[in-house]
Amino acid sequence: MSNKRIAPYGAWKSPISAATVAAGSTPLSFPCLSGNDIYWQEGRASEGGRLVIVRLAADGTRTEINAPPFNARSRVHEYGGRSYLVVDDVVYFSHFADHCIYAARPGLEPQAITHGENFRYADFVLDSARNRLIAIREEHEVPGQEAINRLVAIALDGSGKETILAQGCDFYASPRLSPDGSQLAWLSWNHPNMPWDGCELWLASFDNTGQCVAQKKIAGGEKESLFQPEWSPDGHLHVVSDRTGWWNLYRADNTGITPLCAMHAEFGRAQWQFGMTMYGLAAADEIICTYMREGVHQVARLSVKSGMLTLIPTPYTDFQDIVVGDGMAVLIAGSASRPMEVARLDLQSGATEVLAQSVKDPVDSDYLSIPQAVSFLTSGEKTAHGFYYPPANRDYAAPPNGAPPLIVISHGGPTALTTSTLKLSTQYWTSRGFAVLDVNYRGSIGYGRAYRDALNGRWGIVDVDDCEYGARYLCDQGLADPQQLIIRGASAGGFTTLCALAFRQTFKAGASHFGVSDLASLAADTHKFESRYIDRLVPSVDYQLRSPLTHADNISCPMIFFQGLDDRVVPPAQSESMVNALRARHVPVAYVTYEGEGHGFRKAENIQRTLEAELYFYSRVFGFELAERVTPVDIHNLKS
Repeated sequence: MSNKRIAPYGAWKSPISAATVAAGSTPLSFPCLSGNDIYWQEGRASEGGRLVIVRLAADGTRTEINAPPFNARSRVHEYGGRSYLVVDDVVYFSHFADHCIYAARPGLEPQAITHGENFRYADFVLDSARNRLIAIREEHEVPGQEAINRLVAIALDGSGKETILAQGCDFYASPRLSPDGSQLAWLSWNHPNMPWDGCELWLASFDNTGQCVAQKKIAGGEKESLFQPEWSPDGHLHVVSDRTGWWNLYRADNTGITPLCAMHAEFGRAQWQFGMTMYGLAAADEIICTYMREGVHQVARLSVKSGMLTLIPTPYTDFQDIVVGDGMAVLIAGSASRPMEVARLDLQSGATEVLAQSVKDPVDSDYLSIPQAVSFLTSGEKTAHGFYYPPANRDYAAPPNGAPPLIVISHGGPTALTTSTLKLSTQYWTSRGFAVLDVNYRGSIGYGRAYRDALNGRWGIVDVDDCEYGARYLCDQGLADPQQLIIRGASAGGFTTLCALAFRQTFKAGASHFGVSDLASLAADTHKFESRYIDRLVPSVDYQLRSPLTHADNISCPMIFFQGLDDRVVPPAQSESMVNALRARHVPVAYVTYEGEGHGFRKAENIQRTLEAELYFYSRVFGFELAERVTPVDIHNLKS
């Protein structure tokens, strides 16, 4: 006989508190190997999101390389990425506060090796033969004008001299030096392309002054996306290309690139950040790689000579980064039952060892919802994908003959993806009695180029279709209450959310986290990296037609907005305009803002406040009592 308490969906008491989500989840990223030492980055929500470089020495000693106030984070392209480099016992990193590169040596205070806040740096590589760092430099010297990106070399002799190696393109990424130091490879692209639309792989030699000469394009173009150039120990260049419609691995030389293992699978991903890695070279003829097929990642061993791909069993289904060294690989990985971890994979035995966890205090599995991969028919007789999470809480059950409220999540990007890896931010909802559908709508990566390109020209249409059809699919299965359908999203996902509420009548409430409401303002106000992004996604003549702000009169259901006041990607005016429009029309609306937060919330107290405010908002809208006390949020125009 069940001892579960009967309570309405949404009113279940959960051990996964908002404070647990905020304080217990430590973002992990960008592993690195140096000799027998392993490095990675950790986010500190309790310190305002400060990024710390952690070293795990061979003897098991853990050291934080950059003590407060140093924050190892880059703002190149605003999203940054890999912001540090380890060379023997020296760690070079970008400091968020002043954008300078610092050198951290054991026992000494980090010392700046660049100067001037108008330059930002990312994606470093050491040119030891010439005693310099090679990096991407983004220049913000003229207020109001577009930043300039260049590939530069920074002298390490104390002079601070910087030499331009390549310029003229709008963007540069992934400088990679050959093992003998004689050649440099890099990626570049120009407006209006994003790197996943089309970019180019270049190769150059050095003259006796250290300048790049004999620059030659090896691969790429307007409609070929390249990812992660990498040299093998014996001096062969490799790269990922989607020229067949799928991101596959290739070997490069002066004449072009040759496929190594043709598959309908993705060995690359959208380069939102610098230094992303999905493969590494364990030896001259062996690649340890990760790839994604049908929403699930695998790790495998690829023979360069034979093209044979051999799976390596692991407990993980989602790989964020991988670096390969002598007999081992270090992964940032997770699964439906394991949050993201730093793990060491023994390439001989296949054994994995957990080195760090993003969630330090595990939640009892009886409170966890295990996602189910779902595919469903959507508009145009196409198929869309996502992950369905049923409500789960060992202590509670809902009254009979009812279906749960459903939260449909539209991920950001929009060229991104959601995975099934355990996220406490999702379990926060399911353990309280909500069902969740996390949608990989058309435009998401991981399903081939055709699926990714299906959003071009139709942003705000097919992504909304996929979220709406997914919600209806679950309602038809009896897995969701059609009168309690919620849609929520952040950034570009916020745009999808707002479009769903402005142009459709399916959803009964919505939450926009720093979402785009006005396409014309986005095109005019956003930063360089994304300033032409929407050119492919929405024709400029349709900006007004497609903007939720223009059609705010169509929104009649309650909404809550969350916004960082320092957001440069989606400025606060985007949310404020929507809030004011809904207030004027007497639509129930709440607006929560945070000083000192940018695009995405990093401070623990703000992460906690956001979850609690959103839960409180839904409880008022759908009329259920909360099982916990939370600070109320002002909801304008909501009748008691």
